[in-house]
Amino acid sequence: MSLAARLRATARGVALALLTAGFYALWAAGSLLARRSPAARARWRDFNFRHWARAVVALLGVEIETAGRPPRPPFLLVANHLGYLDIVVLASRVDAVFVSRGDVAGWPVVGRLCRAMDTLFVDRGRRSDVPRAVAEIADRLAAGRGVVLFPEGTSSDGAAVGPFRPPLLEAATRCGLGVSYAALAYQTAPPDPPAATAVCWWGKMTFLPHVGRLLGLSGIRARVAFGEQTVREADRKRLARRLRAEVQGLLGRQRVEPEPRPGAVPLEAAGGHR
Repeated sequence: MSLAARLRATARGVALALLTAGFYALWAAGSLLARRSPAARARWRDFNFRHWARAVVALLGVEIETAGRPPRPPFLLVANHLGYLDIVVLASRVDAVFVSRGDVAGWPVVGRLCRAMDTLFVDRGRRSDVPRAVAEIADRLAAGRGVVLFPEGTSSDGAAVGPFRPPLLEAATRCGLGVSYAALAYQTAPPDPPAATAVCWWGKMTFLPHVGRLLGLSGIRARVAFGEQTVREADRKRLARRLRAEVQGLLGRQRVEPEPRPGAVPLEAAGGHR
């Protein structure tokens, strides 16, 4: 990492910590005032999460290009998963709770923040935990909330979309909802490292060093494409296959670049979240 990147990462790291602490304090104060109204608490939580995400996007120099219309609650939205930045990018565009792997709940600081934002945790390694998670997702949908799910169950470098796991999709069929979908892709510009390693968090990458590299990037271009229609299937396995095909189709169309802008580089790998 160059000296300029190290200085940029340090400054952004300090700013991110202060920004997050400020929004957390604001959320806690408002939640205390709205403690007798679950609906008001949910609206306050969505407001803070959305504006925190937008502030983080600006801080990191993320330029987001959006295609299609984001869904309106209640919805279950699925997307390819490229890394923790996916959550920030999507949270800046939709009001929703996110489904995360179970061990994140125990992470220092991060776990506490995720719980405060009503994240739903699921231990995919225990089949017995899936029915509970499905019920919680269905409860949020029935209450008029939006839920974001990454059905690959892992992250990648964005070279391909992995198989979608069907069990958690049952929540949408319980509520009689079609499933919305979106495709995510990232790009960095030279001399920064490619998005597949600097933005996407996957494989055996260590979290904190990766965050440092991401904070040091000069800028990130994110592309989010929302599907035009929801997908419905009575069988959750067919639903998973159809959704994966739709996301792959969106990614294929994203990789067809429009007229290049001055200094633009070809779109590189989109990435995933573990």
